[in-house]
Amino acid sequence: MGKYELISRYLSEFLSQEVLKTGLKKVVVGLSGGIDSAVVAVLAHRAFGDDLLCVKMPSHYSSQSSLDDADELCTSFSLRSETRSIEPMLRAYETPDMSPLRVGNLSARLRMVTLFDISAREGALVLGTSNKSELMLGYGTLYGDLASALNPIGDLYKTEVFELARYLGVPNSIIDKPPSADLWAGQSDEAEIGYPYADLDRVLKCYVEERHTREEMITDGENPELVDMIVTRIYKNQFKRKMPVIAKLTSRTVNHDFNYPRDITL
Repeated sequence: MGKYELISRYLSEFLSQEVLKTGLKKVVVGLSGGIDSAVVAVLAHRAFGDDLLCVKMPSHYSSQSSLDDADELCTSFSLRSETRSIEPMLRAYETPDMSPLRVGNLSARLRMVTLFDISAREGALVLGTSNKSELMLGYGTLYGDLASALNPIGDLYKTEVFELARYLGVPNSIIDKPPSADLWAGQSDEAEIGYPYADLDRVLKCYVEERHTREEMITDGENPELVDMIVTRIYKNQFKRKMPVIAKLTSRTVNHDFNYPRDITL
């Protein structure tokens, strides 16, 4: 059995088991036309079939190619889907002085508001689509794209998501285009971060998985600026990877010493 056959089987089973533990049977995922949400959708469809609902949430900044790519994925895999534009909500709040970053963060949060409302209508859990590269670097919006009930690809680096996508048969139109959150016109993940994912993932794996020190990586030939950027972002964005910190006052405090498995039953 090949690496990505094993991974795809494991992740589909992970989704199935974790959702069933909650007593629910359905899931929803925001489908952007990008590679991360495409991979999550295909994995979820393997686990849930038509109990998966893909939700396309374009705004006036969304590119037509992203919408076309999302439609192609739905057609290729017979995915059940619906479209809910966030444009009216975004226009109602947006002002001329808003920076692209603010517009992007607001868009991500409006999409998640929409997705969680649909999940309540459907009696479903929301699936996350953030990969490990994004999570480690803090490249995501708190309570936006980082919000979910389950995330099947959060332990896969971006380059691994590309490889899994190829194994799963995701259309080349999605695999071959530059990664983008599509939050404003012309936005590019790699341009925004400043380095290609191949370089980012190589250093991330050395630091996170192999536990090399900064000095060891630089001695091995890595760019000091790249290494320092990655290490700084990992620690600076730790708060995005944790539940809100609660000030401890009693003998048993949530997330301190009142911890139970999420699947505990009485």
